[in-house]
Amino acid sequence: MVLLCLCATLPAAFPRPAVAAFTVAAANAVSLGLLDTATVAGSAALLVAAYRAGRAGAHVAALAVGPPFPVLALAGPGTAEFRVRAVLLASLVPVAALAGAVRRARAEALESTAARRAMAGTLLENSARGERARIARELHDVVAHHISMIAVQAETARLATPGMPAAGAKRLLDIGDTARAALTEMRRLLGVLRDDTRRAEAQAAERRPQPGLVQLLDLLDEARDVSGAAARLIVHGAPDPLDPGVELAAYRIVQESLTNARRHAPGAAVDVELHYTGDALRVRVRDNGPGAPASPGSGGHGLLGMRERAAAVGGEVRTGPAAGGGYLVEACLPAGTGLPAAPEGAR
Repeated sequence: MVLLCLCATLPAAFPRPAVAAFTVAAANAVSLGLLDTATVAGSAALLVAAYRAGRAGAHVAALAVGPPFPVLALAGPGTAEFRVRAVLLASLVPVAALAGAVRRARAEALESTAARRAMAGTLLENSARGERARIARELHDVVAHHISMIAVQAETARLATPGMPAAGAKRLLDIGDTARAALTEMRRLLGVLRDDTRRAEAQAAERRPQPGLVQLLDLLDEARDVSGAAARLIVHGAPDPLDPGVELAAYRIVQESLTNARRHAPGAAVDVELHYTGDALRVRVRDNGPGAPASPGSGGHGLLGMRERAAAVGGEVRTGPAAGGGYLVEACLPAGTGLPAAPEGAR
């Protein structure tokens, strides 16, 4: 009897439910065989152990109780009431084990669902951050670039046309002011989009095949048409096939450098140099202007965007006044395999 009382505490105290279920079942079986009695404490302990046991514990409890209990009860000298109780207990153990299995399965399903929801939320947040970073860079590199050209062209037309009627000059001045106001608002929007972004989420957006180095000649033609200043492309070394992401990064860096040159050194000549070293592409963009850095009011999104684009492909960008005058942008980008690069030569 003392053994049965001690076994009754096993389901709550023993750290291994399967072992507890087997021990309690064995103790009850012994009590049936030796004492011809099924105690209330032992029966309750057996049901609790079967309920709390794992899958293996449920099988152990069923095997330990299923065959022995009816055999011992029917073969023993006990009363009819005792036999009924023993058979009833044997039939309730699988029910308790099944109820415990259902409870555990439901708890595991709820835990798995919560984990999937948490992972989906994290993936959605990371995707949103990457998309905001991509939109911010495209707005700056494409839209802001063209708006800046509108402002420069309006100012150039107003100053380059002597004797222009006052009304025409006023309209050109308004166009330039409107374009500059649009740039200011766009910089504010870019600041909002960049508040919650990281470089890593935008790497996939960097690896697009177009535009690339083949389009640099068109970019320089456009720069000459807008500013009227000289712009040359000089290629050193044998052009190697590059990863499309590297070509896109180089193109955007050159595009941003030309835009900054028009904004801060209007009329300055610009040289764009590509150095193929085999394991890297070195890009140098230098103008012969006063060498002034970007104004504080610009928000620095252009320089930040260049650094982000270079970092996304494993490269780096350095900027600053050039020796002998002018402003210099240097980028070192690792080489890869991809589309053909720009043809060798100078233009």
